[in-house]
Amino acid sequence: MNSTGSDQGRWLAQFVALGAIWGSSFMFMRLAVADFGPVATATLRVSLGALFLLPLLLWRGQWPALRARWPAIFFVGLLNSGIPFALFAFSLLTITTGLSSIINATVPMFGALVAWLWLGERPGLWRIVGLVLGFLGVSLLAWDQAGLRATAVHPIWAMAACLGACISYALAASYTRLYLQDVPPLAAATGSQIGAALGMALPALWLWPQQPPSQAAWLSLLVLGALCTGVAYLLYFRLLGSASPSRALAVTYLIPLFAVSYGVTLLDEPFTAGMGLSALVILLGTAMATGMIAPDALLQRFRKRPDSP
Repeated sequence: MNSTGSDQGRWLAQFVALGAIWGSSFMFMRLAVADFGPVATATLRVSLGALFLLPLLLWRGQWPALRARWPAIFFVGLLNSGIPFALFAFSLLTITTGLSSIINATVPMFGALVAWLWLGERPGLWRIVGLVLGFLGVSLLAWDQAGLRATAVHPIWAMAACLGACISYALAASYTRLYLQDVPPLAAATGSQIGAALGMALPALWLWPQQPPSQAAWLSLLVLGALCTGVAYLLYFRLLGSASPSRALAVTYLIPLFAVSYGVTLLDEPFTAGMGLSALVILLGTAMATGMIAPDALLQRFRKRPDSP
């Protein structure tokens, strides 16, 4: 195999590994949140992620880059880690990991919408259709789940928390493009975890569980912090370094596949036909809204084909 083929194979392996790791984060959050609660779960996750990434940051000599821009980096950490992690953990007290991961797939779609409203990046007609289709998929998902058994928190509120997390991710992406584009990715990632940990510390202490968490909950948090945050960020940086951001962000489409598989096989969670249909509509709409599927590219590919005799 030539070097190009070997590089592509390595990139694909890392791409799939990242999807599998981030897909498992929903399962580990669900295992941890029952004992720790949403806020403590999110705070410990970002704290462990920061502890994992900080030595690498220092070793690569990027501490000055973090120190020079720490206010903006710390703020984006709350938007991109602390708040959405807590909202997803809250939702997992009620709904399944598969359902929350399907909603998480709308992040690129919300990113396109926020970039339109905030940065003035007006999408074309095809992308607007994708936005509408994506929101239709979310509506179908809410309709499918509206009849679920009510628990301490109604499933609709849990799904709303997931959507709030997705919007927070989207806001963080546009904020980063405006104010942190020149910051090295490792400095931004490490600083954002530190900022999220500091910003969430007092609420976590206030809402710390009264009963000692189980060993299984602690183990789940260790995996969340080290694997699903620390290792996942390193893999993501490697993907960004060898491919375009849009290609690397396509990992979003893999996450529900792994999360649903883990939930069904390991947690005995149900997966309905309505969830499957909604997931397809959401993924199609998101792919259209972000330009992953574009008619211009398809037409150009068709025009490049040689004429048949």
